[in-house]
Amino acid sequence: MPLLELERATVRFGGRAVLDAVDLEVAEHEVVCVLGPSGSGKSTLLRVVAGLQPLDSGQVSLDGHDQARVPAHQRGVGLMFQDHQLFPQRDVGGNVAFGIRMRGEGKGQQAQRVSELLELVGLPGAARRAVAGLSGGEQQRVALARALAPRPRLLMLDEPLGQLDRSLRERLVVELRELFGRLGTTVLAVTHDQGEAFALADRVVVMRDGRIAQSGTPLDVWQRPADEFVARFLGFDNVVPATVEGSVAVTPWGKLPVARNAPQGQRTLLVRPAGVRLVAADAGLPCTVTARTFQGTHVTVHLQPQDGPRLAAACALREAPEAGDTVGVEFDAAETVVLD
Repeated sequence: MPLLELERATVRFGGRAVLDAVDLEVAEHEVVCVLGPSGSGKSTLLRVVAGLQPLDSGQVSLDGHDQARVPAHQRGVGLMFQDHQLFPQRDVGGNVAFGIRMRGEGKGQQAQRVSELLELVGLPGAARRAVAGLSGGEQQRVALARALAPRPRLLMLDEPLGQLDRSLRERLVVELRELFGRLGTTVLAVTHDQGEAFALADRVVVMRDGRIAQSGTPLDVWQRPADEFVARFLGFDNVVPATVEGSVAVTPWGKLPVARNAPQGQRTLLVRPAGVRLVAADAGLPCTVTARTFQGTHVTVHLQPQDGPRLAAACALREAPEAGDTVGVEFDAAETVVLD
């Protein structure tokens, strides 16, 4: 039995379904990240599970028990918001101890739990510090410690790292992943940042217009997006209509190789940038380099074929052609996906 189960969960605002008959399960100790653009319904889903938003129809169950008549404060879930929502009048220890105190634990137990949690989140000895004097990353850690303090059976994170700079986000997401693994915490998080979701989650759920567009492991979703929407949301631009016949796809870029077991007929084709190979100008598909974008580990080269839509290719910096150069393009079947 899953720890959390949503069955045909539906919420309507002004007649529009912002959650549209959503089915979702989260197993105990699993970390699930719900990913999607603004307005996809991901934050509403979190509020429904927390008991902050009533359902119009459907059901939310925790440990197999329907939560329809259970108020938010009795659901045993922790919720951490993007803007921290720390109490400015309380010091760090007072913030972390808030949930423990509400459960009626004694001062000695509170102090011990606060100390343990601050050690756990990398802020040992910070109990007496003022919240106003903390950096954004430190406030995020305090908010996490406060959410973990009452030992929730389910921890929910709403854009947990959204207000932090990129380098700090990348460091904290690794720390969160290690922390949740060590504690065995069950986590349901929502984010619009695919890098954050793929680094944190055991399973990624992509939402669109109040429905689940795809659910799977980060590797599954990355390697095989369910459709054009998911592919483009993940940042893939090389997506075109195609007719697949055997191991060949007829596309606006010409005939491209695909896997022999690829779905046949009228389809949509994705070519990852790594599968767009730059060759001599007199070989392959002729293209003009329109721009180069430095990505840290590689350069994305933007290409305009003589006929057909633009292409993006990934290559090493030392091999990247200049804007205005003419190159040829060949395609790698291993990096080409026929979308179902």
